Amino acid sequence: MADSTRQPGPPKKPLTLAEQVRQQKQTYDQQAYQRLADSVKPRPRVIVNALNAFWIGGIISALAQIITLIFASAGLNPRDAASATVIVMIFLGAFLTGLGIYDEIGKVAGAGSIIPITGFANSIVAPAMEFKREGFVFGVAARMFTIAGPVLVYGFIVSVLIGLIAYFLK
Repeated sequence: MADSTRQPGPPKKPLTLAEQVRQQKQTYDQQAYQRLADSVKPRPRVIVNALNAFWIGGIISALAQIITLIFASAGLNPRDAASATVIVMIFLGAFLTGLGIYDEIGKVAGAGSIIPITGFANSIVAPAMEFKREGFVFGVAARMFTIAGPVLVYGFIVSVLIGLIAYFLK
């Protein structure tokens, strides 16, 4: 009966003492390097990052609420005020991305700058700006939705599925 753990091919010859020592030294060097890398690797600042995301995302949301209240006080109904606010916030996100300011906000805020609608504008404008030197068609237009495209596609698919489920459950 053949041993099932045995590898096909010629049997391996045993390692010489020098080869064993070389293998052990290589393993030791790899472990020493890993310990050194772990000792100098920066520790994640989870609490600070979470607080920054919370307060900066809150400021962005509060700004959107102020803009909504301004539109409502100008006579727009709540739905139109909300729509106008979304337009203004997308413009501000795109504008600040164009100036390079939104990327600096994102470095501090993390997810606090990604989750609001301004993050969506940033995800469209940033790749477009990065590839603008390749021209309008092959640069800006082709790269504009590299980040936001999958989000839009899956968002549309899920919204259609939820709409169908809601339609058939009624």
